[in-house]
Amino acid sequence: EVQLVESGGGLVQAGGSLRLSCTASGFTFDDYTISWFRQAPGKEQEGVSCFSSGDGGTYYADSVKGRLTISDDNAKNTVYMQMKSLKPEDTAVYYCAVHRCLCSRYGCGNYDYWGQGTQVTVSS
Repeated sequence: EVQLVESGGGLVQAGGSLRLSCTASGFTFDDYTISWFRQAPGKEQEGVSCFSSGDGGTYYADSVKGRLTISDDNAKNTVYMQMKSLKPEDTAVYYCAVHRCLCSRYGCGNYDYWGQGTQVTVSS
């Protein structure tokens, strides 16, 4: 069965850190771009970062630049997003998705797979 599963969310105080994971099963990340999105209640979905498995290229939205770092572990078929200096406005459900487009601020018109999301709550 093909699946993307996010994990690592939780409740953290402002200024704290979390590491989110996006693990693929039933396929590998080879030649995919892995994108992270978030959606807060009442707000539009926001693309926050992406990682190109082909060349290791990354992108970070201005709202998170300097506070997020993406990395991968091929052996575990997992992409990580390390989040630090978290703010209450980072509170959202975070999703990962894979696609064949370039890793950029423009996202992609077609996503092959989505995860179910993981909740991140940052208290003030």
